[in-house]
Amino acid sequence: MKTTTSAKVVLDSVSPTGARLTTLQLVYPRFIHSEFMTHRVFSRNASSSRAIPVAKMIEQVRNDPAIPIHWGSNQPGMQAGVELVGTKLESAKQLWSEAARQAANIAGPMANLGLHKQVVNRILEPFQWMHTIVTATAWDNFFRLRLHPAADPNIHELARAMKEAMDASVPIERIGHAPYISGEEINALPEEDISLISAARCARVSYLNHDGSAPSIDKDIALAIMLRDCGHASPFEHVAFADAENDIQHANFRGWQSYRCQEGI
Repeated sequence: MKTTTSAKVVLDSVSPTGARLTTLQLVYPRFIHSEFMTHRVFSRNASSSRAIPVAKMIEQVRNDPAIPIHWGSNQPGMQAGVELVGTKLESAKQLWSEAARQAANIAGPMANLGLHKQVVNRILEPFQWMHTIVTATAWDNFFRLRLHPAADPNIHELARAMKEAMDASVPIERIGHAPYISGEEINALPEEDISLISAARCARVSYLNHDGSAPSIDKDIALAIMLRDCGHASPFEHVAFADAENDIQHANFRGWQSYRCQEGI
């Protein structure tokens, strides 16, 4: 099955004072990632080209490359014109597919030279699917900009999927927000361990390991400690604790304080 832009709610919380904090897991073309990153109210982590094996990336680009959803015609300004039709549209799609194949064809020999994936995978990035986790209390500006008719159709589709997922979700009242933590783990583990484990899984953008295997609590804690000690603090922003008031701002969250902010990481 071909990959498409998608959004799913990982955890949706509302504090006792009514502040909503939502974590989403997203899939979208890497070529709109820079636009997504401009929204500073978001805490986010994403799949990295430096972490994905070259062979896996080449396979994805060959068999399932990220492609535009709208093939707009050229005109002055930032917004494309009407979509191409007929043979022009088919030619544009074929040329994009050929570019993906060429990138994969070049990446293989580069890897055979002994180059690291942080070099080789850069060739493949325009055709990569991003897997991103995002947590926020403020969404209105993002939706106002990215659901506007003038928005790039590809990020418009991402915003539509995110809004649809959030509208269908009912937040649960909590005082602690820890994505990718099961109910059994919450009942069995100390709060500090829960925060570290959640941060590690947010860094992977998945409950599972990169190879699809089930996580190890000890390894998750070790990963979180390594990230913390090395100064990789962003995964600790997805874990948060409800504030006593819903209008107090802590960094980019309102009514919630992230573990990163609380611990000064």
